[in-house]
Order: sequence, then structure tokens, then C-alpha cells
Amino acid sequence: MRVIAGEAKGRALKAVPGMNTRPTTDKVKEAIFSMIGPYFDGGWALDLFAGTGGLGIEALSRGMDKAVFVDMDRASVAVVRANVAAAGMAARAEIYTNEAGRAVKALQKRGQRFSAVFLDPPYRLTHMDELIAELQERELLADDAVIVVEHDASRAYPERIGAWERSKRAEYGETAVTVYRRREDGNTEAADGQEG
Repeated sequence: MRVIAGEAKGRALKAVPGMNTRPTTDKVKEAIFSMIGPYFDGGWALDLFAGTGGLGIEALSRGMDKAVFVDMDRASVAVVRANVAAAGMAARAEIYTNEAGRAVKALQKRGQRFSAVFLDPPYRLTHMDELIAELQERELLADDAVIVVEHDASRAYPERIGAWERSKRAEYGETAVTVYRRREDGNTEAADGQEG
């Protein structure tokens, strides 16, 4: 694994030991950033199931100002710290050991709003739509935010979650990537899956 583009291009990233983490492959990472970037003009990124930190580090390398990395696994957090340092991004990263739901509540208290959110949980966790709704409810999403969900290809997430709608979905073998952006009208009244 490596940083694909931007200021830290080519830097090697460590994997988390053992079989509990499934790092995003370079091919999928490249596809994600060609969908949502490829480069950014500042803003904060949130890598909520950070694993190796590869997605958040890539966002920093491509122009995000800062990134918050969260993982509940201590081994993952240690790897994120090492990878952030190896990429020369330590000063622009905040790294926390926490469960995603609790982290979202803690982040709300800071009033920080994120321009890019990466949700790449273990595939057994299939409630990312609820998490996106909570991020919106707690006002953690910038108006121009992009949300990326990496998930099992057999899982389909709804077309709309509040003011955010699915802009892209792509499959890479057993992995799928679903991208959400704010709807043009910003209307949150229409229920998910209904015309509005």
C-alpha cells in the first residue's frame, strides 16, 4: 500500500497485523479519489473506521487541511500513527481510539464540519446510512461535503439519506463504493426512497 498522489505520493503505508482489517486496495483508493477529487482545496476530512489511515492520508496528500482518524482497535490506531508520520502528515492529523458512534458525539461538541467523510467499516457493519443521518443531524457535514462508503458489493445503500443523495456507486469485485453529495435543493423533508 502506498500514497497514490499529491504531496506524499509514493510513500509506503504499513498494514495492520492480523486478519481483522481489510485495507482499501490501491486500485479502489485510486478509483475513489478520481470520483471525488482528485484534489481538494482545503477543508477537514474524517476517516471514521480508519484501519491503516490510508483514505484520510490520501485526502491530506491531495489538499485537505486536516484529518481526524478514528478507530476502536488499538493496533489500528498505532498503525495510523506510524503511517501519518511516514507520510509527513503528523502535524495535520488528529488520531483517536474510539467507537464511531461515540466519536461522532464527541466531535459535535467541537463544532467542526467536515468536507470529506470516509466510512470503510468492517463489512459486517451495515448501518452506515444511520451514521450518515447522525452526522447530518449533529451538523458535522459541510454544505459541500462528500461522503464515501466502502462496503460489501451485496449491500445496497439508499438513494437518499436526508439532504444527501447517492451520486455514484461502483463495484470492484466483492467491494462496492457508494458516494453521497448534498442534493442541489438541500431538501431534507422527502423521506428516503420516496419521490420528493
